[in-house]
Amino acid sequence: MTLELLILFLLLGSVVGVIAGLLGIGGGLVVVPALVFLLPKAGISSEILMHMALATSLATIIMTSLSSALSHLKLGNVDMFAVKWLMPGVLVGGYFGATIADWIPHQYLPKVFSIIVMMLAWQMFRSIRVVSDKPMPNPVITMVCGSAIGIISSLVGVGGGSLSVPFLNRHGVEMRKSVGSSAVCGFAIAISGMLGFVVSGYQIVDLPPYSLGYVYLPALIAIAATSMLTTRVGARLSTKMPTASLKRIFALFLMFVAVTMLVQ
Repeated sequence: MTLELLILFLLLGSVVGVIAGLLGIGGGLVVVPALVFLLPKAGISSEILMHMALATSLATIIMTSLSSALSHLKLGNVDMFAVKWLMPGVLVGGYFGATIADWIPHQYLPKVFSIIVMMLAWQMFRSIRVVSDKPMPNPVITMVCGSAIGIISSLVGVGGGSLSVPFLNRHGVEMRKSVGSSAVCGFAIAISGMLGFVVSGYQIVDLPPYSLGYVYLPALIAIAATSMLTTRVGARLSTKMPTASLKRIFALFLMFVAVTMLVQ
């Protein structure tokens, strides 16, 4: 752990905080690719690199999603009915997704990440011009959808906004409340997913120093320290930007991450 690496982690956290507040995605789609690049500089081997990146990403999302969620709650940007029925599903799914990730061989996990992110990007592009006022599904279906969101999100180390935002928006929840509600659900996914990776990581011999299971604590602390300060900036920006612009930014961001990971 060098001073240069610490500064890079702090800068990464600053960017993640703004993204979390603006788009409600917890920043995982930035953190995972960045950590895949940065963690080898800390001596982390390729065999556990992707697992460490996913676990550490989810751990940072606990802080960024909490700060973002509190900001959106104060601004009235949360649909409490949606959160109530999505929450049980995302908790269970988040833990199970981490377990599935541990079963996948390390050389295939980046490919799984890239394919899922590309699908998420395509979904958001397709939904840009779709206006829907469908009502929310009944509580059971909403919980099942929450479980799927939790599994996929934990599997790629994200807070679920790339799934929960379009899901909520498609069912009549306007964009700002979709983003705010997603931040609340992302907090739950991050906790359950991180716990899954911590439990799985304890079975690995010779983890790097300062690790908690698959979570790399120096990166977690540095990223969380700055991201919590900048989520408020993103949350305030989200109240001033029109819905169409938010959706376009969200879609372009997903596509950029997907392409970046695919060409590596």
